[in-house]
Amino acid sequence: MAIDKNFVDQFIKVTSKAALSSSYLVGKKDKIAADKAAVDSMRSELNKMNIQGKIVIGEGELDEAPMLFIGEKVGNKNGPELDIAVDPLEGTNFAANNLPGALSVIAISEKNNLLNAPETYMEKISTRVTEKNVIDLDFSVKKNISNLSDYLNKNPENITACILDRPRHTKIIDELKQLKVKLKLISDGDVSGALLVTENRHNVDIFLGIGGGPEGVLAASALDAFNCKFQGRFLFKTDEDIKRAKKMGIIDLNKKYDLKEIVRGDSIFCATGITSGDLVGGVEIKDGKFITETLVTHKNSAINILKKEVAITWLILTFAIKDLTLVPSSIG
Repeated sequence: MAIDKNFVDQFIKVTSKAALSSSYLVGKKDKIAADKAAVDSMRSELNKMNIQGKIVIGEGELDEAPMLFIGEKVGNKNGPELDIAVDPLEGTNFAANNLPGALSVIAISEKNNLLNAPETYMEKISTRVTEKNVIDLDFSVKKNISNLSDYLNKNPENITACILDRPRHTKIIDELKQLKVKLKLISDGDVSGALLVTENRHNVDIFLGIGGGPEGVLAASALDAFNCKFQGRFLFKTDEDIKRAKKMGIIDLNKKYDLKEIVRGDSIFCATGITSGDLVGGVEIKDGKFITETLVTHKNSAINILKKEVAITWLILTFAIKDLTLVPSSIG
C-alpha cells in the first residue's frame, strides 16, 4: 500500500513550521531553546494530522525528553499507521550560532518499515554508486577510494570526500590526505552531509565516518528515493547502549545494514532550511511573509509498479507563511 501523495504537502508544512519556530532563536546562543521551539511546533502540527503515527526516532526516550520521544504516538488517531523519524533541529550549533546548514527534518514510512535506531553512534558510508563491491563499510579507506576512482574514471585527487571534522576521524582524514583526496570537512549536520552525494552539483563523491545512528536512518530515507547507496553499522560503547538496542529488536550488534534494510517500501522525506546551507535556503522574511525552502522526496511504488520504478520528487519548494498559514508561492 502506497503512502498517499497528499501527505507530502502536509509534512512539508510540519517541517516548515518547525523551521520557522526555531528561526526566531537563530544566533541567540541557546541551542536548547532553539531545539525546543522546533520540537514543540513539530509535535503540535503532527497531532493535527489524520494519521496514527508512532515516533520511532525522536528526541530521546520517554525519561529523557518531554516531546517527540521514541514510542510517542502522534496524530488524531485516524488514517494510516505510519512510522515517523524526526530531527526537529538538525544542527543545533548551527542555529545557535547563526551558521549555515541548520535544518528541520522528518521521514515517514508505513508501519514497521523504518529501522528503529537507538541513540548511539553509527559507522556509515554513502555514495551515488550502487553497484556491489565498489564501496563497502568493510573495505579500507584506500580500497574504497581506489575502487571509486576506477569506477568514476577519476584520479583520487579529483575525488571529493565529505566527513565530520571530529577527533575520532583523525586517522581517516590523514589517510584521505595521503591519497590526495579533496576534503569537505563539516562541523555538524550529519544528515545533510550524507545527502551531498545525491547530485553532481554538490561535488561530493562519498560521505563516510561515524555519526549519529538516528541521523543515519533519516538520511537513508532520502537516499533511497535517489537510488543511492548507504550502509550503516551501529557502534555500542556501554552495556546500557546494548540493552537499549536489544529492546528495540536489534539482536546482531555487529550487523552491517544496507539501505533496503533501513527503510522499506514507500516513504516521504522533508528537510526544511532554518539557516541557508548546501541543500536548501534558510528561513527568510520578505514583504511581511516568511519564506522557507524544503527538500522533499516521495518514493511511491504504486506508480509503474510493474516496472519496479518509483516516483521521485526532488524540488526546492518555496512557501510563504503568513500568520502561520502555509500558502504555496512558487516552485523553483
